[in-house]
Amino acid sequence: MKKLIIHSVPVVVSFMWLMAACQTLNPIIIKGPDFLKFYLILVLGFYASVFILNSLREAISETTLYFTGFIFLLGTIKLIRGIMLGKPIGFLIMILILECIVAVFLIMSHINKKIK
Repeated sequence: MKKLIIHSVPVVVSFMWLMAACQTLNPIIIKGPDFLKFYLILVLGFYASVFILNSLREAISETTLYFTGFIFLLGTIKLIRGIMLGKPIGFLIMILILECIVAVFLIMSHINKKIK
């Protein structure tokens, strides 16, 4: 339960910023620069919470992996929408690639701790 609350904080903060800045709770419909700000707040906050849990010697749980998957899914949906509309998507692709790399390390860490 503690991990769920800690991982929910960056999600709540990013959606509060989205509501304050764009007056919407739907991140799919906002324009590119605003989405990138929202997505960076979400991703950086989430990975900060992951590293805080790691520093507290907490194991990476399935909850962490689910949050990682949902954040990546949100970015992928926006990427597909950007491709369909013919918008520039370079920064989003770079963020998604970095997110994939970090997710692989999280999954490997999760598997190694399960084996031990």
